[in-house]
Amino acid sequence: MVNGLKLPAEFRGRVEDILAGRVEPVPARHSATVAVLRDHDRHGLQVFLLRRVRSMAFAPGAYVFPGGAVDPRDGEAELAWCGRPPADWGAAFKADEALARELVCAAVRETFEETLVLLAGPTGETVVDDTRGDDWEADRQALLDRSLSFGDFLDRRGLVLRSDLLRPWAHWITPKVEPKRYDTRFFVAAMPEGQRARDVSTEADRAAWVRPAEAAERVRAGEWMMLPPTITMVTELAEYDTVADVLAARREIVVHEPTAEIIDGEAYLVLPEPSARHYPGG
Repeated sequence: MVNGLKLPAEFRGRVEDILAGRVEPVPARHSATVAVLRDHDRHGLQVFLLRRVRSMAFAPGAYVFPGGAVDPRDGEAELAWCGRPPADWGAAFKADEALARELVCAAVRETFEETLVLLAGPTGETVVDDTRGDDWEADRQALLDRSLSFGDFLDRRGLVLRSDLLRPWAHWITPKVEPKRYDTRFFVAAMPEGQRARDVSTEADRAAWVRPAEAAERVRAGEWMMLPPTITMVTELAEYDTVADVLAARREIVVHEPTAEIIDGEAYLVLPEPSARHYPGG
């Protein structure tokens, strides 16, 4: 039995061309995404998801975590930083120090751009308690149009990036058959107290706080669509009861890259066997 997904018939030609070496895969862009978590009084552990608008070129209609591609300026070394140094993040994600710095900054920046959740504070022990207001929105727009770098944004507001609020979770690379590809590191983080996650992105048409197990069930029932990395991650998160449990889990990050193959004359996306090693409860 194939551990994978049957691709639409129109993918067959591209799969055959890539397998035969007639077409070069598109390079994968480095990106970062964050599963923002909270403990709900009645529903328990919840994760924040966005549904991508159906006009998007990549993953239209899919439920995703906030995130996006690295901005070359995300690696600015002068920004204030709290928590494990970039070299430690590089060891976790098998990346060099420069790329690791870019990934952490992209994770925090993209989460703010898409949800107004900001993992930064006036000091290394505090977090901004409210990001609502016209001034925050002006800064968000400046980050979006790249007229303001993330480092300049933090510096102007006197903020410290709180990398200690993030944990590494997974690493997936878009399969070579896709016309748009990303080399994505996945993080988890607790929702900062006082802040409010909202859908402020033009790339999404719905936002939802949901129990990971419920999200996985909706995908299995055909009600929601998720890409393999997202459904894998919500399934893993469903094993935990609280945000603290998730943050305490020890992870050995394994790179996953689904492959496209022709099986019995049809195109399939073959998924890697579950192999990210995680140890609930630390």
